[in-house]
Amino acid sequence: MNMIKIKSFVWKNLHAGFIAWFCLILNGCTSQPDPSADAGVPVPKTTVEPAKKPQASSASNRPNVVIVITDDQGYGDLGSTGNPIIQTPMLDTLANESVCLTDYHVAPTCSPTRAALMSGHWTNRTGAWHTIMGRSMLREDEGTLGQFFQDAGYRTGMFGKWHLGDNFPYRPEDRGFEEVYRHGGGGVGQTPDVWDNSYFDGGYFHNGEIVEAKGFCTDVFFEQANRFITQSAKSGKPFLAYISTNAPHGPFHCPQKYMDLYEGQSPTIQAFYGMITNIDENVGKTRDLLKDLGIYKNTIFIFTTDNGTARGREIFNAGMRGQKGSEYDGGHRVPFMLHWPDGGMAEKRTMETLCHAIDIAPTLLDLIGAPMPKDYSFDGISIKSLLQGKGDQDWPDRMLVTDSQRVRDPVKWKQSAVMTQGWRLVNGKELYQIDSDPGQEKDVAGEHPERLQKMRAFYEAWWAELEPSFARTTELYVGHAEHPVVSLTSHDWIQEEYPPWNQAQNRHKLPVHPRKLNMKHAGHWAIKAVREGRYEVEVRRWPKESGRKINEVLLPGASVPGADQAFRARPGLGIGATSATIRLNGEDLESKPVDENSESVTFEVELSKGKHQLSPYFTIPQGELGCYYAIVKGPM
Repeated sequence: MNMIKIKSFVWKNLHAGFIAWFCLILNGCTSQPDPSADAGVPVPKTTVEPAKKPQASSASNRPNVVIVITDDQGYGDLGSTGNPIIQTPMLDTLANESVCLTDYHVAPTCSPTRAALMSGHWTNRTGAWHTIMGRSMLREDEGTLGQFFQDAGYRTGMFGKWHLGDNFPYRPEDRGFEEVYRHGGGGVGQTPDVWDNSYFDGGYFHNGEIVEAKGFCTDVFFEQANRFITQSAKSGKPFLAYISTNAPHGPFHCPQKYMDLYEGQSPTIQAFYGMITNIDENVGKTRDLLKDLGIYKNTIFIFTTDNGTARGREIFNAGMRGQKGSEYDGGHRVPFMLHWPDGGMAEKRTMETLCHAIDIAPTLLDLIGAPMPKDYSFDGISIKSLLQGKGDQDWPDRMLVTDSQRVRDPVKWKQSAVMTQGWRLVNGKELYQIDSDPGQEKDVAGEHPERLQKMRAFYEAWWAELEPSFARTTELYVGHAEHPVVSLTSHDWIQEEYPPWNQAQNRHKLPVHPRKLNMKHAGHWAIKAVREGRYEVEVRRWPKESGRKINEVLLPGASVPGADQAFRARPGLGIGATSATIRLNGEDLESKPVDENSESVTFEVELSKGKHQLSPYFTIPQGELGCYYAIVKGPM
């Protein structure tokens, strides 16, 4: 299924008209401003012109693409960027044989970066501006690299962390990836993941089915990717392999031999850096495989990360301020290396031009010679000429935005950075001249009022264009003929406060204070009934695969090597539930008792076609406790 939806012609023209009006009011201009001009408000939406048809006679002559993206590894967490203790020899070698972007930016957290990378659109446009709370799903009408490459005749595979939706139609297998091997949620052991999963000897979703695996998670994901690469090479078709590790994201688990490399450091740094060295080793193995298969020279190999460092700042942060989650450069400036011998990109060349994750999709399509998707306007632009070493001196200055919207609904100016070559506007107030002040220590807003106002004006126009889309909630589909059974988890509750998003919280941390009474369940699942009819809703305290009763107390599970306790090593609290209630669209429809042998409680509800808010809960001594898990079947 091709899920790329034509963007509304009327919508684009309405906003183009708004921006033109805004520009008229601000500067008295009568035409769209030139992005390279020093004055005026740059148009934040960029339409990429269709690429010329490729010269090759068939897709088989096009380059393969391997993308490796790691989780929570910052710009300074590499030897090649100056880290004094980390051991990354394979990645350092790659850096010495690649075009390296030194001013490349992403979002300050993971799902938003992946949304931009996949779609070529601003994260806030895609619906995935958070990592939980129903705001980590890439809207169904957004394009993806999987779809773009599949349409270009490529085999497509995704391995590791997706974190853009765990239910139809948001899963990678629904978005153009034909081979998928992944964990659930944003990390191994999070609520949508296989129950009791940990970084070693886990269970994963292989094309939608749970399979068991042996070994450390990163090794498993690379092994599966390498199998796909081998099969693709033998088939003669070009391929896209998207390898997205959950490491070095916490909890900080790591094989002991990699931790031993950092003896003398804190256990957290030992595990964090150890996971990175393990990734490094796997990158080397994959590059060797490409050579063995005879496809090394005609493979575009990319290494990058999803946000600033989670823990490496205490050792080395390349002189930047901030880390993961921050609006300062340390939160969103990350490494990017691209190696492609047949494309003339096999020697080290650094490129200091400002770039963003939204540029990657149009750039890759340009590099492989595939047409740009019809009626789909990228927010990013192709940087092919820059990668080729052409035109960087004449490259027009442009403005880009990144922000950290870890809230249910976006907030204007919240933890935002407007970026242009050499300058950063932070939170709409602080201005930094980044070339001379990379640590962002001296606010020079008072010295450059015109630049401050120009960058603020850009953001105002950018926000005005995107704001109407924020109300478009990403609903979880129920009732689809090909997906009649849907599993829901508390990870995707939409509410103001953070829901229980990992299995340690599901086990041990109830979202109500034990001394408070009359608590209300404030969250809901946003669902969309594809067909009207009668649905079965089975609500649970523990997931079905656990086989546990609603009021059962769970003993701690086994931990694994590393600096942290495994999520499953927490005891599972009893909740003392006396009944379960089905709440739909704010109305309590029916309650049923919970007895000592109940594993679940099942209700039947009538759903009209369209959108609904589903929020079943248990009655416990403190009040209402949302049902952490639900299975929806139907219509019957």
